[in-house]
Amino acid sequence: MSDLYKSAPDSEIVERESIVDLKKNKLKKKLLQHLYNGGNFTIAQLTKQLHTSVPSVTALVEELINEKWVIEVGIAEVQLGRKPTLYSLNPYERFVLALDINTYQSKAYILNLQNKVMYSDDIPVCIDGDSPIADQLIRAVEKFLAISAYRVEHFVGISVSMPGLINPRTGLNYTYPHVVADGGSLVYLMKSALHLPVFIINDTQAITLGEHHFGLAKDMQHAITVNMDWGGVGFGVLVNGQVLQGESGFAGELGHIQVRPDGELCHCGKVGCLDTVTKASYLIKRIKELLKEGRVSQLANKNIDQIDIEMVIEVANRGDGLAIDLLHDIGKEMGKGLAIAVHLLNPKSIIINGALAKAGKFISNPIEQAIYKYCLADYKENLSIVISELGESAKVLGLQAYALNKVLAED
Repeated sequence: MSDLYKSAPDSEIVERESIVDLKKNKLKKKLLQHLYNGGNFTIAQLTKQLHTSVPSVTALVEELINEKWVIEVGIAEVQLGRKPTLYSLNPYERFVLALDINTYQSKAYILNLQNKVMYSDDIPVCIDGDSPIADQLIRAVEKFLAISAYRVEHFVGISVSMPGLINPRTGLNYTYPHVVADGGSLVYLMKSALHLPVFIINDTQAITLGEHHFGLAKDMQHAITVNMDWGGVGFGVLVNGQVLQGESGFAGELGHIQVRPDGELCHCGKVGCLDTVTKASYLIKRIKELLKEGRVSQLANKNIDQIDIEMVIEVANRGDGLAIDLLHDIGKEMGKGLAIAVHLLNPKSIIINGALAKAGKFISNPIEQAIYKYCLADYKENLSIVISELGESAKVLGLQAYALNKVLAED
């Protein structure tokens, strides 16, 4: 110990050592974030990323190897000199539990720190309006973990996505307040029961994170994701490289702007929301109505109660006029709504995800046509409308990224 420390009171020594530890922990978390977001790095590359010295980074990496956060993964290719070692996050020791909770089906995933799904399964928990599901969800998670054989202490956190107006800070779902019996916080309840950090996010915001980190919005600063799913339409916004959540976490409810004043009653209680004419369940409802009226379609000889999205898309690909017309109508309505968002947000890309994204050009073409019709020309110049390449994986990867970025936050 230096003379300076010898002459200082014990309280000052402790305080200085605490500050040193805090700075080191911040650097460790920053280093881990770079490995997660960027893949494999050498010591020299990490030194540039962290703006610190080679000896400091070397010491940090050695500590993180001992703590089983980091591993060596090979040798970097260089033209001259000694080939440096590459380092990566350890895929064998720490995991994230991702829970995708929905109104029709829910699933749990265990992911390692390199985004590989190690184990997944359906869980028998669905949001059904007024029924509390928190206790059922906790029991389902405990059973899932027991079957998976992964120990709780190996998880860095639990990441939960749900539809609805979700406040990520309080853990409250304002669209489905009865998820917890007394209207309380699902996050608090799960933390208490499972003894792990728990993070909750709106499902489409999770998709947006997945697309930004690993999909078509990677390296973009401004993008929109649209989740055209069975129970409704989700809308995620990337602004300046960050997912927009708003004051209470509610940003992005485009599905509840009114498009038909004399339209159907929406589940939110208002009439004629965009949701009512663009969600996947509307497509099935409408095609069944038209088939009962005697409209010609390849689906006319099917059991009407068994018609689903995949069947509609299949016959559309075979040239079925009714299926193509209905998909076009839904895409046109979605495009009109998105034209408003384009004027407000000026994105570089609109990425379509969800059940209806499987229709491909049958849904993206009318969206694009409507946007081009209703947007000012300058907004369309650099705008692309694309179908997600990640598909269902976008949400799972977004949940992983959300949890790890929370755990590794520098503060």
